[in-house]
Amino acid sequence: MRTRTTSRRTAPAAVAAAATLATGTLTWAPSAWAEAPEPQPGHIEITKKDPGGDLLAGAEFSLLDTLNGTKALQGKTGKDGILRFEGVTPGVWRLKETNSGSPIHDLAPDQDIVVTPGQGAKLTVIDPFKPAEVTVAKTDKDTGKPLAGAVINITPQTGGGKPLTLTTGKDGTATTKIDVSTRTGTPYTATETKAPDGYQLNSTPVKISAKPGEKTTATFTNTKKDQPTNPPTTPTPTAPTTPSGTPTMTSTPTTFTTAPTSAAPQPTETASSTASPAPKGSLAQTGGGSTSWLLAGAGLLISAGGGALLALRRRRDASQESQPNG
Repeated sequence: MRTRTTSRRTAPAAVAAAATLATGTLTWAPSAWAEAPEPQPGHIEITKKDPGGDLLAGAEFSLLDTLNGTKALQGKTGKDGILRFEGVTPGVWRLKETNSGSPIHDLAPDQDIVVTPGQGAKLTVIDPFKPAEVTVAKTDKDTGKPLAGAVINITPQTGGGKPLTLTTGKDGTATTKIDVSTRTGTPYTATETKAPDGYQLNSTPVKISAKPGEKTTATFTNTKKDQPTNPPTTPTPTAPTTPSGTPTMTSTPTTFTTAPTSAAPQPTETASSTASPAPKGSLAQTGGGSTSWLLAGAGLLISAGGGALLALRRRRDASQESQPNG
C-alpha cells in the first residue's frame, strides 16, 4: 500500500495560487506593505518694507492653517526687516499680519503661501502708509459764520488721479481720508467749484500737505454777493409850520390916499396902516386882527378928510369978509 502525503500551503502561497488561477499572472509587490516616508518640511522667509523701500522692524505675522484657520506659527521681523518660519509642513498656508509695528504704517492684506517639501518660500510684504484725514471748512469772510453747500475738489499735485469731491454740511465742514505715498507727506490742492447760495465763488486754491496718519484742515472764506440798491427818492417839499402846526400868514402894508377937490389944489393927506409882524415865537395874526387894523385906518382917513374940509371952509369965509362991499 502506497501512502499519499500532502503539504499545506501557507497563506501567502494560497493567495498567490488563487491569483494565478484567476488571472493567469502572479505579481509580487512587497513594497505595498511598507509605510511611505514623511515629506521633508520647508520654510517661509518674509521681508518687510514700506512703499518707499525702507525695511520695517517689529512687524508681527501669524501663519494660519487654511483648512480650519487655526494659528500654527507666529513671529516678528527683526532689525533687518526679515522673519523666517522654519519646519513648515508642505501645503498651503495663510499669512496674516497682525501688527505693523509702526504708527504711520497700515496692515498689509492677507495672502496664501504654498510650501513644497524641502523647499523654501520667499516673499516681500509692503506695508502701506496710513491715510491722512483732511477736513475742509467754509466760513463767511466777515462774520465767520459756517456755510453749507460749498463744493470743493481735492486733487493730487503730482501723478494726476481723479479728484475727491466734498460738500460742506450745516456746520460748514466736510471730512475725508486721502492716500499718502511718502513718509514726509503727499501734496494736494483743494479748489472750490461751487459757492454757497448768495456768496461769490472763491477760486483761489489751497495747498494741503497730507502726512501719514495725521489730520489737517483746509479753510476757505466767502464774501456775500452785492445786493441791488433802490434808486434815491426825491423828498416832497412841505410848507413851514409854526410850533403848533398851523401855516404862517403874513399881512402886507396897506396905503390909503385922499383925492384932491376940484376947487383948488389942496394938500394931500396920506394915511398909512402897516400891520406889524407877529413877534418871534408868537402865533401869526388871524383874519380878525387884520380887520381891526383896516377899520382903524379908515377912521383915521375920515378924520383927516373932515379936518381938511373944515380948514378950507374957514379960509373961504375969511377971504369974503376981507373984500369991500359993492
